[in-house]
Amino acid sequence: MAANNHRHKKILKLAKGYRGRSKSVFKIAIQRVEKALQQAYRDRKNKKREFRRLWIERINAGVRQHGMPYSVFVNKARKADVELNRKVLAEMAVTEPYSFRAVVETVKAKGSPKA
Repeated sequence: MAANNHRHKKILKLAKGYRGRSKSVFKIAIQRVEKALQQAYRDRKNKKREFRRLWIERINAGVRQHGMPYSVFVNKARKADVELNRKVLAEMAVTEPYSFRAVVETVKAKGSPKA
């Protein structure tokens, strides 16, 4: 009996803040809590995708101001051994445009094919 009581308390504690019977009736609360945990698990994965997409958009916007599309920039940056990740590049594009321009110029200079 004590173990069952503990299980009920645990679920109802997780359901705190829900509306209506979802927070007080065990049978309903367990359904809502399980669904919430599924969504939390799924969205932890989606969060990574969303941020990567945002960083790519910001880098693309910044790079296009300097006359180069994102795909060409990334390819040349890899060839020029630029060790900055997308998160840092996106932050630079938004907050430090002069530093970002220096990175783009470096990539243009070093990333061009050697003839």
